[in-house]
This record gives sequence, C-alpha cells and structure tokens, in this order.
Amino acid sequence: MIRYPEPLRQGGTIGVTAPSSGVDESLHQLVHRAKHQFEKRGYPVNVGNTVWTQNKAASAAKEIRAAELMEMFKNSEINAIIPPWGGEILMEILHLIDWDEIKPKWILGYSDLSTFLFALTVKTGIATAHGPNLVELRSDEWEPVASQFMNVLQAPAGSSIEQLSSKKFQSKWQHDAPDDPYVYKLDSPTEWKVLGEDTIELEGRFLGGCIDTIRHLVGTPYGDIASFQNNFLNDEPILWYFENCEMNATDFHRTMLQFVYAGWFENAAGIIFGRSPAGQEVKGFTVLDSMERIKDLTGLPIIYDADLGHVPPQITFVNGASGKVFVENGKGHVTTSLR
Repeated sequence: MIRYPEPLRQGGTIGVTAPSSGVDESLHQLVHRAKHQFEKRGYPVNVGNTVWTQNKAASAAKEIRAAELMEMFKNSEINAIIPPWGGEILMEILHLIDWDEIKPKWILGYSDLSTFLFALTVKTGIATAHGPNLVELRSDEWEPVASQFMNVLQAPAGSSIEQLSSKKFQSKWQHDAPDDPYVYKLDSPTEWKVLGEDTIELEGRFLGGCIDTIRHLVGTPYGDIASFQNNFLNDEPILWYFENCEMNATDFHRTMLQFVYAGWFENAAGIIFGRSPAGQEVKGFTVLDSMERIKDLTGLPIIYDADLGHVPPQITFVNGASGKVFVENGKGHVTTSLR
C-alpha cells in the first residue's frame, strides 16, 4: 500500500536542498524572498549548502547532492522538503540514494525534480507531491491554484483534497515583472480539453511527471511500473499525468511510444497532459497528432492543456494517491484521496 507522510503542521520546518540545479549568486535573492514568505506564515526554513552553488549543470557533485538530500530526509526536525527548482541531471544521484533508509516525508517540486519524485514513489511506495517549486512561492500572495499545495501537504492520511482548475494561465514567463500580487502573470483563459469528447471522468492512482526526464527511467529499477502496481497498488490502474518541457512533436511522440512499448500503459485509466511551452510542429506533425495516435494505439482517454507543469499555475498531483479527474466545459476538478 502507499505510505503517506505526516501532515505539515503549523510551525513545521521546510528543508530546502538542490538535488538537481542550484541557484546562481545573481538569483540568491529569489531564495531569500521565498524563505521569508514561508517564515512569515509560520514555517521555519532550513536551507542546505547545495542551494547556493551551481557548476556544470548541477548544484554540486552528485555525492554531495545525494548526501544532503538524505540528511534532510533523516533529520527529524525537518517536516517537508521543497527544492528551489528543477534542473537537468538529477538522474545521476539515483544510484547513490539509500532507498530503504527513507521514511515518508513530503517532498514537493516539478521539472527535473519529478525524476526523484517518480523514482521514490515507484521504488518505495512513498507518496510524493508534484507541484510548484520554492522560488515560485516568493510573493506576498500565493496564486490560488498553486497555493493548493499546502492543502495537500497539510492533509492527514485517509483524507481527500479537492482542487479546481485555474481561470487563467501565464502564456509566457516574465521574470523581470514585479511579484505583485504574485509571481505568475495570468493572461490567457484556461481551457482543459478532452480528446474526442466534451465531458469525462477518470479514476485511478496518480503517477507521472516531466516526460523529458522520467522517460530515461524506462528499463531501470526506477521505472519498473509492473512491480510498482503489484507491490503497492494492488494492481489498481494508474491515472498518468505528464508535462513536456522542451520536446518537439516528434520527440514527444517517440517518448510516448517508448512508454507504450515498455508496458507503462498496460494497466492504466487514462492520460492527463499539461500545457506545454514546447511541442513544436515537425513537418506538419503536431503534438495533437501524437495524442490521437496514442489514444488509437492504447484505447486510453486523454485530457490535455491541464494545469500542470512549466506553464503555470499548476495543480498539485500526488504520486501514488487515489485520484478522480472530472472535466466539463473546459473546467477541471481534481479529487485526491490519501488512501
């Protein structure tokens, strides 16, 4: 069965470590501002050394990154872990993690962080939270959809969390814009879409992340989906959620076919795709073409343009949790049950 972390209570300490990319000195103020926002809400913040450095596409040597992450999991005074952001090569620390020593503790993030979230849930059955990263929480107000991550982290095992889709999303990052009222600049109407249908309800166990990185877990001990379902889900179907950061349409399609051929969709309830800043058309072939072909190949229902990933805001999806997703008239309703 899935193991859920203890709820994050008022006064609980947030650990910040950088198992993928650290933060360049010119951007340290982003971390300081995010730290201030948690502390003024009553959550002390413990920032690790890896956060402040960045060299050769990573915060530090893989051994240092793995050790600091493990230290935060073992530290009983740290109640949840929220890295500053994702990165590129988190995958190289996976073989250095002592998976049997990790006790349930919430860890939140997306992008390359989903590489670790995915692996942790698949290997250990510990639930993980795919949602906003630390530096996106640096404003005086937290955007309403993104802020729902707190409802997840504060929920006790056995409870359910309701999350609603956004009214608007941010079509393009504006890093130089003031963080008022919050980091995101929402400028475009949100519309969740269903391939070939208007209304749909899907139910299964959530699992997914950034396909740019988790695709490389296929064929490794960190991507053994059949064993995960057998060991921790009692063979319940998976409700997959994915987001594409940088892949064009044909690379996206090859990746989805890789998942099909690896058997990841053999016991699945459906697929949810987030909005993407990528997915560039290749010689007339589009991401929508890929989705239609994957639907034909697998028979799975597909939702797309959901609040998920690199085009904010995003709903927090819990790997391993029981979930229901209802879409009607372009609006999404996500129910997450920690059972």
